[in-house]
Amino acid sequence: MSSSCDPSYAPAGDVGAALMVIDSRLKAIYDGTTETDPEQQELIDQFTASLSPKGAGDVLDGACTLIYMFMNWLRMAYEDHDKDVIECVVPQLVATMRMMPRSVRPEAIPTMAGLVIAAGTGLSPSLWRKQYGKWTAKEMNPLEATAFLLAEHINRLTDDRDFATRMIAEALSNAIQD
Repeated sequence: MSSSCDPSYAPAGDVGAALMVIDSRLKAIYDGTTETDPEQQELIDQFTASLSPKGAGDVLDGACTLIYMFMNWLRMAYEDHDKDVIECVVPQLVATMRMMPRSVRPEAIPTMAGLVIAAGTGLSPSLWRKQYGKWTAKEMNPLEATAFLLAEHINRLTDDRDFATRMIAEALSNAIQD
């Protein structure tokens, strides 16, 4: 039986733009920078300001697509070791988000955990969230943090700082070629 949250019904969104944001955050953290570079922040702010409401929605859907793809990869990786992706990813994600009170407000954590669980069980994070209403401005940082933390989790598992970004870039490249 098909679910209304089946990924085949979900828009992919602007995965490239969402990936660019996550990749820049990963690179900054790996370079030891915990504060956003003012020049980089200005570029992100200019990019964000240039987006139409539809463009912003596309980047939002792109971030959800990243979360879905990251969780799909993690699910397969953990299943190869007879482990459950939800059990291995969600507690660590929640614990990390609880240590990020400036970026992730406590009330956003259950939504982000639900989003990741939806993705980990094969549902579209975007469609799963939509059934509870529109995204709020207060959920944007937690959504970015969720995608970032999943990418970083993949990079740690593979011992390759660029693995998550490269995996998505290759998937996008293959999709364009097809």
